[in-house]
Amino acid sequence: MELFRNAMFVRMFLAAFASQLGSMVGSMAFAFYLVDRFSNQPAYASVAELMYSLPTLVVFLFVGVLADRLDRKRIAVQSDWIRAVLSVVLLLCIHQDWIIPAFAILFLRSAISKFFTPAEMSLMQGIMKPEQYVKASSLNMSIMGIFMLFGMSLGSAAYYYLGIEGAIIIDTVSFIVSGILLTTCRFPAEVRQPNGKAKLSDLSLKSMAADFGAGFKYILRSRLLLAIILGFFFFGIVNGVFSILPLFTMKYELSPDHYQVYTPLVMVFLGIGYLVGSAISSLLIKKCGKVAVLITGLFLTMALTLAAGLCGNIQIYLGFMVLLGIILAPINVVLGGWLPELVEPQSMGRVSAWIEPLNTTGQAIALGFISVAFPAIVGVTALYWILAVSMLIVSVYYLITLPGLHRKHQNAVKAEMTA
Repeated sequence: MELFRNAMFVRMFLAAFASQLGSMVGSMAFAFYLVDRFSNQPAYASVAELMYSLPTLVVFLFVGVLADRLDRKRIAVQSDWIRAVLSVVLLLCIHQDWIIPAFAILFLRSAISKFFTPAEMSLMQGIMKPEQYVKASSLNMSIMGIFMLFGMSLGSAAYYYLGIEGAIIIDTVSFIVSGILLTTCRFPAEVRQPNGKAKLSDLSLKSMAADFGAGFKYILRSRLLLAIILGFFFFGIVNGVFSILPLFTMKYELSPDHYQVYTPLVMVFLGIGYLVGSAISSLLIKKCGKVAVLITGLFLTMALTLAAGLCGNIQIYLGFMVLLGIILAPINVVLGGWLPELVEPQSMGRVSAWIEPLNTTGQAIALGFISVAFPAIVGVTALYWILAVSMLIVSVYYLITLPGLHRKHQNAVKAEMTA
């Protein structure tokens, strides 16, 4: 593959792989730790998920602006170093059985990670050709499939064989490896700081707010971009519910006595589907088009989610997870490959900074609802209905808006090229 002949892409790819794998191992192990240690308080697992998502609402004003104004490489590298240090502190909190401080460290570590994503996304865009965006997005979905195949299983294995402390040590090492790999990358100055050299001292709260507002105005200039980004709010609800739903499904419905075995299997089967879906994504998008793949995939996802919620058999449920992964992978490839085509490099940080708050707001609403309402008010099946309704809203919204907006965008691009 041409992408792997780019040495910087390879190092960034490996850095992202190390960081994401370690993060998944630690977060999955921590979820098992909470469910195991505090089995009578299922709200703790939802609170932990909130600690991963809520920080976006605190730092959203700064992350995209800093990625566009300051040195993107330095932001990404220092994010890794700081998360490694915080992981050591988290290790101490868990060792001393300080659960509330542990939640606080999870919050801080997640807040730092929010600075990493826009910086890395912008750096990645700067080292690729436009025609490589979809291929890179497809490759990222393949890696996500691998994480789903092995991440939760490794998290479960790390917890039961190494303990929660061993899992957090894996987290720490992964951040260190990622930081070292990014340090070795030599990016051109226009990729690291496309808007010219600037220091943190040059920025004020007023200027950052103005830049953040400029990102919003940039989005408003393209109705297609606006339609795509607004959908991320509902994707946040979906992610929030699904981040905890497989664990609750096995623990409280399908296999209460063997949930430690079957919960990782859910992600394994979903990961198998992701790998298959990622392998066919580029061909499918080329043949059917982005809009058709996205809208059809969303409607199918809604139907499968509802079917999984009504399923009472573990084997059939796992089969639904494979199908769900096959459908979700092309959806994510479309979104991941579409944004770089619509956004100029010097504005990518500010635009991507709007995705996280919308996505996280949806996640926070979903997880907050689950922590309060489950299991006293709603059961596991009701959570699947909530997920399906959210997917239906997104599907109908995109069905109404995307086809016409996409045609207008294509016509505008053709007119610009012929002018």
